[in-house]
Amino acid sequence: MDEKPRLKRGLKSRHVTMIAIGGAIGTGLFLGSGSAIHSAGPSIILSYLIVGIITFFMMRALGELILADPDSHSFLESIKKYLGKRAEFVAGWMYWACWLSLAMADLTATGIYLRYWFPWLPQWVGSLVIVILLMLINMVNVGLFGELESWFSMIKVIAIVVLIITGAVMLLLHTHVKGGYVSLTNLVNHGGFFPTGIWGFLLSFQMVVFAFVGVEIVGQTASETANPQKDIPKAINTLPVRIGLFYVGSMLAIMSVYPWNHITTTSSPFVQVFTGIGVTAAAGILNFVVLTAAMSATNSAIFSTSRSLYSLARNGHAPKRLGELTKKAIPMNALMTSSLILFVVVALNYLMPAEIFSVVSTVSTICFVIVWIMIMAAHIVYRKQNKQNLGSFKMPGYPVTSWLTLAFYIGILILLFFIKSTQLALIISILFAIFLAISYSFVRKNDKV
Repeated sequence: MDEKPRLKRGLKSRHVTMIAIGGAIGTGLFLGSGSAIHSAGPSIILSYLIVGIITFFMMRALGELILADPDSHSFLESIKKYLGKRAEFVAGWMYWACWLSLAMADLTATGIYLRYWFPWLPQWVGSLVIVILLMLINMVNVGLFGELESWFSMIKVIAIVVLIITGAVMLLLHTHVKGGYVSLTNLVNHGGFFPTGIWGFLLSFQMVVFAFVGVEIVGQTASETANPQKDIPKAINTLPVRIGLFYVGSMLAIMSVYPWNHITTTSSPFVQVFTGIGVTAAAGILNFVVLTAAMSATNSAIFSTSRSLYSLARNGHAPKRLGELTKKAIPMNALMTSSLILFVVVALNYLMPAEIFSVVSTVSTICFVIVWIMIMAAHIVYRKQNKQNLGSFKMPGYPVTSWLTLAFYIGILILLFFIKSTQLALIISILFAIFLAISYSFVRKNDKV
């Protein structure tokens, strides 16, 4: 298989940077932040800050692993090298399933968002059109995927920046809105900074951690990036700025305009802010933004699942045909397989009770956390084995930061066990990981590497 065409480095610096941004911003910020604010109050700002720092450390560890091996196709190969083939098998298939589940949720959302403008359009038709369109785009070349993802990410960035600027202007003008005036004192004058107590603050971590799901997709672009030694560090190092601006900045803007207990959970906080200054088209504008956010997640899912299958196939953990490339260096069989499964899960989603769908979505996000734990474990083993020959992109503060990040993610899983709404999903996720670990024993005879 090594004699066959390899993935081409068609992603430019701009693409990698915007893919990283897109991975850090999901629909949850635009739609679900109201529930997060209601659960934790202003302390949600501190939650985003803490999780943002931890995410940065995880990404630095990921970057160091990838750049240590120029021939690495993705972080899955780093997991194989430092944790073993069984760990790679578990992480690869779990990561593949994670993205498919997320795509299922986001494809369903695209159908709903399209009906905002086309109420006569059956929900399944919109989802079907979107997945076919994105599949065809991914079939052309990786550069087109990067270009599309860049534009999707740019739309999300513009929406957030506009919100922050609007909030800042209203704050300077001490604008009057329904319920009072825009002021930073709104952050502490309604029950303090921790109005729901320490438990409410701790509960917010599950929502905030899930908001960062997908940020590690940069680790899947290594073998298709034009200049990985320059572009990947650049994308990762700008992560703290993005987190500070997008998450912390938007939360500050929203809760300065409206006290946290005045923000409703039935409507997006973004819509509430823009409606408060008389932008009557706020709902329609946000619908466009979340539509692109959902399409961005689906686009990333098609890319990531196809590359995961490709990597698994090259290492003997999936059928060989999935490791084949076209003349344009596209893993077409892997791409088609993931896309066809998306057609099936979209159809099944409409038959699923809402409760089952919610559990599946939560299982997906918990599986991402398990993959992050495996990345950190691989990094710790890597540093222990390579104390001298280290690259220039090293984990800051090692070993404290690596162990701290690993402990934080394990702590999140422990926390989820004490939350009634996530107990079942956590148990299913752990059982899924155990099932994969056991399954490896039955497929290892096909491992030719």
